[in-house]
Amino acid sequence: QNSHTAKTVSRKSLCILNNQRVSGVENMKIILVFLFIAPLALSARAEKDYSSFDSATSPETKSRFAMLDDVRILANGLLQLGHGLKDFVHKTKGQMNDIFQKLYIFDRSFYELSLQTSEIKEEEEQLRQTTARLQINNEEIKNLSQEMNSKIDDLIQNKIQLQEKVWGLEDKVTKLAIIQPSMQETKEISSLKAFVEQQDNHIKQLLKIVEDQHVQLDRQHNQIMELEDKLNHIELQELAENSFTGEQTEPEAIPFPVRNATAVTYNSDGAAPDCTALFNSGMRSSGVYTIKPNGSEAFDVYCEMKFGSSWTVIQNRVDGSLDFNQTWDAYANGFGELTEEFWLGLNKTYCITKQGDYTLRIELQDWKDNKRYIEYAFSLGGPETDYTLQLSRISGSIPNALPEQTELRFSTADRDVDIINDFNCPENYLGGWWHSECEETNLNGKYVTPRSRGRLDRRKGLYWKPKKGRYYLLKSTKIMIHPTDLKSFD
Repeated sequence: QNSHTAKTVSRKSLCILNNQRVSGVENMKIILVFLFIAPLALSARAEKDYSSFDSATSPETKSRFAMLDDVRILANGLLQLGHGLKDFVHKTKGQMNDIFQKLYIFDRSFYELSLQTSEIKEEEEQLRQTTARLQINNEEIKNLSQEMNSKIDDLIQNKIQLQEKVWGLEDKVTKLAIIQPSMQETKEISSLKAFVEQQDNHIKQLLKIVEDQHVQLDRQHNQIMELEDKLNHIELQELAENSFTGEQTEPEAIPFPVRNATAVTYNSDGAAPDCTALFNSGMRSSGVYTIKPNGSEAFDVYCEMKFGSSWTVIQNRVDGSLDFNQTWDAYANGFGELTEEFWLGLNKTYCITKQGDYTLRIELQDWKDNKRYIEYAFSLGGPETDYTLQLSRISGSIPNALPEQTELRFSTADRDVDIINDFNCPENYLGGWWHSECEETNLNGKYVTPRSRGRLDRRKGLYWKPKKGRYYLLKSTKIMIHPTDLKSFD
């Protein structure tokens, strides 16, 4: 782009020089024509004047007066020509100075662009070196993981052997309760007790080593993630700096139905409280089912069968065909088609989650089809609390972007329940969401493609934005819930 700009400026400068040269050549042609025609005109005028003189005048007198007039006329013409040439020279000098000044500015700009290009190339080389080091670190981590797995297998084998010996010890103790042990048996029991204590200490030491290795691996993994984010921030500018790094390592989910696809609707008898209960009853196909949570009326939901169970989908966005800038009532009751893009509704979601403890799973996909996910333990309040959400991260493959252990109230543009610093978050960011300090993350925001590079559209777009991290421009999102074994939410 810098080279193209420099070429454009150079072409404009050459055009100005060519125009000035053409103008100068034309002016010189006009001057030469004037010098050629002026004597002819003066001669013709002199002959005319001579014919009007009195016939008594001598030829010498007529010729002498005609010569003086010609000289005066010629001198006057030459004087005017000199003034014209002087003005032309001054104008030409001014135009040449302007051209030289523009050429100087162009040379200086081209030099600065060359310096910036060199700096960018140096930064790219440093990032490539960092990537090479990261690859080496990944290999070391893989080797370390293999060693840990081997140690864990050894621990399991030792545990099995120890259990067998403990069972034998229990049998002998049972016999001792009936028969008085001999001295030899007493020594054997003491020996077994010492062996058990030794094995127990050995297992504790191995567990401590495994725990330390796990902490070290987590620390290195976080460092690698930060470096990858910095690297992709420069290399993926054409994607509005919004692409995930790395591929998803989790199992592939069953594809969600595309638009205009014919989905099969399974009508239950109304007894199933959620999708997991349907899966346990034998249902194995993803689709629309009717459920009836405890204490509520029956309604339809989309059940996605994956990971050996079934998840209830509460939000799905795939192509931006549905406008999510809806009112409070729409978000409370739900909108969209369950086989396309939709929002299930806060009332229905609350009816499901109040039956027990649930896990919240968010699946994200960027515009290079890379996939990430994050799971939370969560609690959802009812309409009297404005559907307050409280989160606690369990696992995931992307940095957290939602506040944990904080009560987040749901807001829409027509009902902002918590205005901070006189700034209406839903009105400015579009779409209903659990806003906190008007952060950038909003999975119900405006659907923005990578071609939309305006700052205003980006702030209203479909983004995942960790507190300390960059924007992730998203192509699709899916929010699902599933019962958990947790007894309470802390």
